[in-house]
Amino acid sequence: MQKNIIIATVVVLVVGGGWYLFRPERLWVNQTVSEKLPSSTAGSAMNQAAPVPVASGSFHSVAHKTMGTATIFRQPDGQRVLRLTGFETSNGPDVQVYLVAAPDAGDNATVTTAGFVTLGALKGNIGDQNYDVPADLDLGRYRAVTIWCRRFGVNFATAPLSPPQS
Repeated sequence: MQKNIIIATVVVLVVGGGWYLFRPERLWVNQTVSEKLPSSTAGSAMNQAAPVPVASGSFHSVAHKTMGTATIFRQPDGQRVLRLTGFETSNGPDVQVYLVAAPDAGDNATVTTAGFVTLGALKGNIGDQNYDVPADLDLGRYRAVTIWCRRFGVNFATAPLSPPQS
């Protein structure tokens, strides 16, 4: 009897731990976001300029099917915002948005060896969303946006960034 209680306890702990680590329900549960591009608070509404796109690119899938566009905008007050539009990918545990110090990242190794800056946790696996870009970040060096699963070290998708076409 004592042996059965120990075995049952171990099974419950292993299943619970596995569930926590893998979060399998996220494979079926979508999280939709619908944010508008933030407007700058500097100046009055009458003379306020529109945000200007600085760099943009389309996502290509790496480990998970992903679509959408990543655009970095400069606000009239100088702040920069990364905006994901028409965005859709798989959900997962601990998914992050990275700016990668490489022109593109078609694998996991490029992200980890080139270096990256974390912009934050992915707000949702579907929809338009915004992330603040640090003011001192050199966009000449960080030229790709990657959706990264930190829990498993997997690159879901990457959007190589390039200046807007005139």
